[in-house]
Amino acid sequence: MSFLSKVFGGKKEDKGPTTGEAIQKLRETEEMLMKKQDFLEKKIEAEVAIARKNGTKNKRAAIQALKRKKRYEKQLQQIDGTLSTIEMQREALEGANTNTAVLQTMKNAADALKAAHQHMDVDQVHDMMDDIAEQQDVAKEISEAISNPVAFGNDIDEDELEKELEELEQEELDRELLSTGPTTDELPAVPSTELPSKAKENPGRSKVKEEDSDIMKELEEWAS
Repeated sequence: MSFLSKVFGGKKEDKGPTTGEAIQKLRETEEMLMKKQDFLEKKIEAEVAIARKNGTKNKRAAIQALKRKKRYEKQLQQIDGTLSTIEMQREALEGANTNTAVLQTMKNAADALKAAHQHMDVDQVHDMMDDIAEQQDVAKEISEAISNPVAFGNDIDEDELEKELEELEQEELDRELLSTGPTTDELPAVPSTELPSKAKENPGRSKVKEEDSDIMKELEEWAS
């Protein structure tokens, strides 16, 4: 396999890396280039130090050091551009990877929702809700029928009861009026004459007392 084939992925039928693998490779390349940046920056500092050291003593050595510094700076500039390109490509792949994951999740959710509704029909659901509402109405009517004492007291006349109650109230009012007597101011004055202390004795009772005295008198005479 040629070098170009290795670089561009080989044959067309070869399976390419996943987005996750590509992102990982780009990150590794970024880390490598950043290390190269650090190395070049240190080399540039070293060449600047050499040029300063040999500026007055060895002009040729100083110029050569500055030339090497220029080459390192050019390489550093190329690496900066490469890093920018790789960074943008990595961010694009990360965004695509995120979008793929989100879309896959949404697809799974849609499939799950479809499976949940597989045995459901909108018309059947509406019919079921109508049945539930109808049964609730039936239950309400049953409760009202049970709570209403329809089978008791139908033979009682309400007007007759009202009339009887009025008669009872009138009797109570009459009783209260009769029990209310005149006040002390309306009572007659107390008579000033004295009442006889003893009633007239019964003549028959006096006769009995006289007979008893005669019997007692005879007994006394016999005993003496």
